[in-house]
Amino acid sequence: MVEKRVVTGNYAAAYGALLSRVDLIAAYPITPQTFVVEHASEFVNNGMLDAEFMRVESEHSAMSACVSATAAGARTFTATASQGLALMHEVLFIAGSAHLPIVMPVINRTVAGPIGIWAEHNDTMPQRDTGWLQCYIESNQEVLDMIIQAYKICEDKRVLLPMMVNLDAFILSHTVEPVEFPDIEDVDKFLPKYKPEHARLWPEDPMIIGSFSPPEYIQEIRYQTDESMNNSRKVIEEVNSDFAKAFRRDYYGMIEEYQTDDADAILITLGTVTSTARPIVDEYRDAGKKVGLVKLRFFRPYPTELIRKIAEKTKAIGVYDRAVSFGSGGPSWIDARSALYGYNIPVINFLAGLGGRDVMASDVRLMFDRTLEAAKEGKAKKDVVWIGTRGVEP
Repeated sequence: MVEKRVVTGNYAAAYGALLSRVDLIAAYPITPQTFVVEHASEFVNNGMLDAEFMRVESEHSAMSACVSATAAGARTFTATASQGLALMHEVLFIAGSAHLPIVMPVINRTVAGPIGIWAEHNDTMPQRDTGWLQCYIESNQEVLDMIIQAYKICEDKRVLLPMMVNLDAFILSHTVEPVEFPDIEDVDKFLPKYKPEHARLWPEDPMIIGSFSPPEYIQEIRYQTDESMNNSRKVIEEVNSDFAKAFRRDYYGMIEEYQTDDADAILITLGTVTSTARPIVDEYRDAGKKVGLVKLRFFRPYPTELIRKIAEKTKAIGVYDRAVSFGSGGPSWIDARSALYGYNIPVINFLAGLGGRDVMASDVRLMFDRTLEAAKEGKAKKDVVWIGTRGVEP
């Protein structure tokens, strides 16, 4: 039986862990993530979830606990945000290189300084090279569904990597939306019990995990992690398709296209700004302006080939970022330009919403207008456009 409830994104993330029957939850609070592990503690306390709830002294310890428990054969879960993720940085590399399928929702929040608690992607995007998959979420329903899908993707023997499921602070984490909760028996059919391929600390079958390695081996380890990341593209599409068949909700894999087939200008968005952009596509189409939208769901692995196919059917591309790589533009734009090397079309970067500033419909219209202008002229007036920034001409 499917139950529909009105819940926050934080509750949806915690309930996704419940439906996935996690074995261990490592908990440390940080705004705006704290309610994720608080809800999980309630599920354990109330007997709704049979799991070990481990309170630790820091985010570094939370990730260390997940690494150790996953290596012992447990399905693990934790959550964090902002400086908490930064404190985990050292251990993130261990989880990736040891091929441990940990799932962690990250409530995207400004990283100090200055100190802020609102939505920004400058916490997760700098972690792009740690060996973690990264998915960016648009709605609370997608939060719950993606936690379940994440375990299925990460535990696939072709992948065996951890994943960050990223949701915008407060816009999703503390805002309520209707969410369908699938029956746990149906989730059991979709997501079987975790059976570790090689990550296990069993006395009867000993192995070394995370040991010191000389130069003779480390380069091969890096190659194996890269190979797993590349393999995950196919697995993401397969798991999405299986999930759509089982639960009748389709997220289209790594990207979702909206009215792109004949578009002169296409905007690539990620996170909750996608919801603002969709009706504006309809508005512009009604006015005879051929625009389209691409929702970038996965930042790692980056959907290089899919973005190239998008470029083949349009005249200009805009890329929205809620993060900045100082002096170089937004991370999503940097990757898009790399993917489109050799393509002779303008690719414009739009920076907006940093520090949690609202991205308004008028801001998105400006993005489409500039991209349409570049499509007409064959070049952009500016490569990097700061929108809604005091003292800066967009």
